[in-house]
Amino acid sequence: MNRSAQIICLLTTLAVPVFAGTAQATDPAEREAICANAQARFDTMTELPPEAPGTVRVLMLKYTFCPSPLTVAKGTTVRFINVEKRTSHSVWFKDAGREESPRLFPIEFWEETFDTPGKYPYLCGPHWERNDMRGFIEVTE
Repeated sequence: MNRSAQIICLLTTLAVPVFAGTAQATDPAEREAICANAQARFDTMTELPPEAPGTVRVLMLKYTFCPSPLTVAKGTTVRFINVEKRTSHSVWFKDAGREESPRLFPIEFWEETFDTPGKYPYLCGPHWERNDMRGFIEVTE
């Protein structure tokens, strides 16, 4: 491979992550495909401890929370799980003035129990501005 072809290959390799998948999927079909892929990845993760009964999970993949929006009953615990291969994420209920969760690296999780009915928008601390990685939980009685 000549030098020009090597540079083009390098630039193509670097450019793809910058442009592809840089924002949360807004197209329903794309979002569905990302969430199906997230579920398939989760299904292979045997190193996670079991969830308590009634726990609902939200998976994080390609700057997308799956599912979102999510409706749960009061008292439900939501487990946020990073199913990426390399990227870390967080969960931050910024509008509620809450502290951001620790960075979740691949196969790590963080849980939150919702005891008060209401609407809870949240975001990924490192990816909400540039990648619009946001989610929404509604807690019902």
